[in-house]
Parts: sequence; structure tokens; C-alpha cells
Amino acid sequence: MTDNSSTSSASARAGRKPTAFRLDDRKVRLTEDPTAVPDNDEALIAALEEEAETPRLPAAASSPKSAFSFGKWIAIGFSGLVSLAVGLAVDALIRDLFSKTEWLGWVGIALAAVAALGLLGFILRELLGLLRLGKIDHLREALAKAAEEDDARAAGRHLKDLIALYEDRPETARGRKELAGHMREIIDGRDLVVLAERDLLSPLDLEARRIVMNSAKRVSLVTAVSPRALVDLLAVLIENMRTIRRVAALYGGRPGTLGFLRLARHIATHLALTGGMAAGDSLASQVLGHGLAARLSARLGEGVINGLLTSRIGIAAIAVCRPAPFIDTKGPTVSEFLSEIVKTTEKEDT
Repeated sequence: MTDNSSTSSASARAGRKPTAFRLDDRKVRLTEDPTAVPDNDEALIAALEEEAETPRLPAAASSPKSAFSFGKWIAIGFSGLVSLAVGLAVDALIRDLFSKTEWLGWVGIALAAVAALGLLGFILRELLGLLRLGKIDHLREALAKAAEEDDARAAGRHLKDLIALYEDRPETARGRKELAGHMREIIDGRDLVVLAERDLLSPLDLEARRIVMNSAKRVSLVTAVSPRALVDLLAVLIENMRTIRRVAALYGGRPGTLGFLRLARHIATHLALTGGMAAGDSLASQVLGHGLAARLSARLGEGVINGLLTSRIGIAAIAVCRPAPFIDTKGPTVSEFLSEIVKTTEKEDT
């Protein structure tokens, strides 16, 4: 008798119609048994079992151990020896000047003091340039994080640093004023970063595009008309170095010699991460896709390819030197420069 009644109850529960319940309804019952079957007039909420996480090794297991660096000691030793050699040579020179004529010795001391002051100024300039580049890198990362998390407080704090970065730039006065007004009215972190991109950085972005465009045009022309591969290589190298420096100065970087080397390394890293340097096939496909192979000679086609590669380096320089990320826009692309480079090369062909 009991078996028949339980069987009929189970079949009735299996064939009941779908019913909607509110979570605060008394008929909703929590259970820890996922195999439990609800009655006709109730609903069950079963807790799912959490899957046991696979134990992970600590981060130290994959971190290389700091070993004794012989290279650093070699560099310190050689630099110390060179410094001692220069100092002894200067000292010997000044002693010889005094032994001949006293006023020549004082002239030597004055020149040595001028050289020392120049070296001190050079070191200070390089340190300030490195600190400024580091500040821009930190500012870009912080604004990207604030926009991603929509953190208005962090966005406002870092946008104040962005305004301070351009406080000595008269061409940014209007953008700084508008952005300061937005910071008092907008409460969304992402919107604040977007407004900074639109009002403060958009004029600088337009100038950066112009710098990269003109550089790519010059490289394409020189490569197209130059009869020597060495001249092409020097022209491309000098033009790209000039473009990187101008873009960095435009966005407030002001890199010195060491700062430029650091910046060039960052640009190379950015190109490697984005696949920029391994873009020969894609550049060729862009040229072929626009039907340029039939209109340009092999030499002029090479000029177009070099111009596009220069534009890629310029785009990477913009991404690395810009103190804020591209949030509302995607930034410049190679296709934006293609038509102008081709027009310039075709004019040279005619």
C-alpha cells in the first residue's frame, strides 16, 4: 500500500505543470541535497557543490633566483678604471700647464671646471628625463585602470596630474580648463578619462598624426629615389629617431639620450607585442589589395612599404608616449596613412 502511494506521488510530481515562485515565498525551500524531489506545491533550491581547486605552486617556484651578476661587477670595474684614467690625465695635463706657464694652468683648471659642470648638468637632465618618462608611463597605466574599474576618485586624482603635466603648454589651456570643469560635474571615472581624451589630448593626437604622416612621406620618397641601399637605411633610421623624439616632446616626454634609448626599447617591445615588426606580409597584402602593384614600379613599391613601416613605428611611439590610453577611440592605424603615402609616391613617379 505504501509503495503504491509513493509511486503515484512521484509520478504526480514528475508530471506537474511548470509553476512560478517568488524567492520570498514560503513554498520555496532550501536544501543541501541536490537529488531531493520537491512536492507538488513547493520549490526546492539546492546548493551546488563547489569544485575543489587544483592546488597551485607558489609564485616563487617559477621566479628565477637572483644570482650573482658578474656583468654588473665588470661594468662597475671598467667604468671606475675609465674615470680614474680620465682624472689622472686631466691632473697630469694641468700640472704640465702650470710647469710651463702659470696662467695656462689656471686656464686648464677653468676649462676642467666648465667640463665638470657640463657633465653634472647632463646627468641631471638625463635623470629628470627618465623620471618624466616614468611618470608618463605610470599615469597612462593608472588612467587605464581607473577607466576599466570606473573609479571616479582615482580618475580625478590622476587627471589632476595630467593637467599639471601640461600646465606650461599654452596650446592646452582651453582643454585644461574644460577638463577641470568636467571634473567638478562628472561622477563616472570612465567618462572623465574619455572627456580628457576628447578635450585635452585630441589636439595633440592630431599633431602626432601629422608628424608621423610627414615622416612616412619623407621615408617613402627618399627610398623611392635613392640609388643606394645604405642611403635608404640611414634615411629610415634618422627619420624614425627624429619622429620618436618629436612625438615624445609633443606629449611632454622630453627624453634625453638615456631616455631616448629607454623609449626606443619600449617602442620595440610594443611593436613585438602587437606584431608590428612581423608585418611584412600584412603590409604587402595592403598594397596588393589596393591594386598598387600594377601602378607602381618595384622601386616605388619599396618606398611605399618603407613608408608604411615608418608609420607603424610612429603609431607605436604615439601609444608609448601618450600619457593616457585610447579609451573612446582606437588610435591611429596604418590604413589611415596608406592613401597619402601612395599619392606622394605616385607624384614622384610621374
